[in-house]
Amino acid sequence: MRNLVQLHVGESVEEIQLEPVSRIDLIKYAGASGDFNPIHTIDEEAKKAGLPGIIAHGMWTMGNLAKLFTPYFEDGFVQDYSIRFKGMVFLNDVITLKATLKEVKEEKHRFQVQAVNQNGNEVLKGEVVFHIY
Repeated sequence: MRNLVQLHVGESVEEIQLEPVSRIDLIKYAGASGDFNPIHTIDEEAKKAGLPGIIAHGMWTMGNLAKLFTPYFEDGFVQDYSIRFKGMVFLNDVITLKATLKEVKEEKHRFQVQAVNQNGNEVLKGEVVFHIY
């Protein structure tokens, strides 16, 4: 694993592929976050809302994206984090997390981040500023 300081603009940190989204993941997240909207845990309620099935909490996906930077917390910290939700994440989806270095200004490393599903569809995109100590 390379240090973030060694990355050049256009290079990426190592991608992370999450395990398939499970119902228990979403139930645990609902409990941890306090978001008990039943479209995230109960099939019938999701269908009543016009969805094909339960969907992951958007913040579950966003929170997982931070895993890209966990190996580098000895080097610095996530200073800023902004994202846009682009698509829904369903049960059994396999999400791949990606981050590409876009800019370096002194101690601030700006990354373009995204999460894509197993079909290559972007479900989340945004930007992370990682501040190097």
